[in-house]
Amino acid sequence: MTSKIALLLIINILFSNCQSTKQQNKLIIFHAGSLSVPFRQIAKAFEDKYPDVKVQLESAGSRACARKISDLNKPCDIMASADYKVIDNLLIPKYASWNYKFATNEMVIAYDENSLYNDCINSSNWMEVLMSPDVNYGRSDPDFDPCGYRTVIVIELAKNYYNKTDIVNAILSKNRGFIRPKAVDLIALLETQVIDYFFTYRSVAEQHGINYIVLPDSINLKNQELSAYYKTVSTKVSGKKPGEYIKHEGEAIIYGITQITSAPNPELANKFIHFFFADSVGIRIMEDNGQASVGLPFAIDGFN
Repeated sequence: MTSKIALLLIINILFSNCQSTKQQNKLIIFHAGSLSVPFRQIAKAFEDKYPDVKVQLESAGSRACARKISDLNKPCDIMASADYKVIDNLLIPKYASWNYKFATNEMVIAYDENSLYNDCINSSNWMEVLMSPDVNYGRSDPDFDPCGYRTVIVIELAKNYYNKTDIVNAILSKNRGFIRPKAVDLIALLETQVIDYFFTYRSVAEQHGINYIVLPDSINLKNQELSAYYKTVSTKVSGKKPGEYIKHEGEAIIYGITQITSAPNPELANKFIHFFFADSVGIRIMEDNGQASVGLPFAIDGFN
């Protein structure tokens, strides 16, 4: 009996050590839905360099990712957001201490060969097409996803750019049943012909082989030189506490990445950030997937 107990104790210790090692070698990354394709490639490249490491990716709208950390206390090492301001507004200073900008994008309107009026829609008449009673379009939820509030900003800018004062309410009040937590969720609705169009990022459309309408720089949030013009419009999203709101002004699209202060595996998280920036692997993969870099963080030399 004594020998059996001793054997069970040894097995238990070995199992516990094994579980501990697995935990030490797991890197948890929360990221925006629009980063799903490049981050799968980056994670594989990181695992190839560190074969004993397992990268666990979890995709959601950027604001939803931040809420998992701040409201639900879910363990996370790295968070990458489609809008760097999500990190500034919801995570710093309590849950993160720094925020590096790393990529750009632009807003487009996606469609396919089955979309109504796909043979005549263009960058000038897209508003009239979306407002057509027989057309269904989708967008993401501004309270969960930056693409959602950027969609509102685009429509507000379009009102001024095209001098069409009636389009904002007409478009935003239409098809509210097709609002989803993140923009990539709308791809399935397009493929099954539930919707004809949806607002998304150019990189997402290109990565998934989806047709899209290119919008003028004055409304597509691409051109950083037009940031002052983009800021002439704004929208509100939920704040840190119930009943609070955060004002989002129009701004050129810039992604942000941070390490969570309570990261379960800070050393591994540090290695990933170095790999992403200093080794240029992450940046190169982002650019290969249609998202241009905004340059290296000023303090990258501080990583070891």
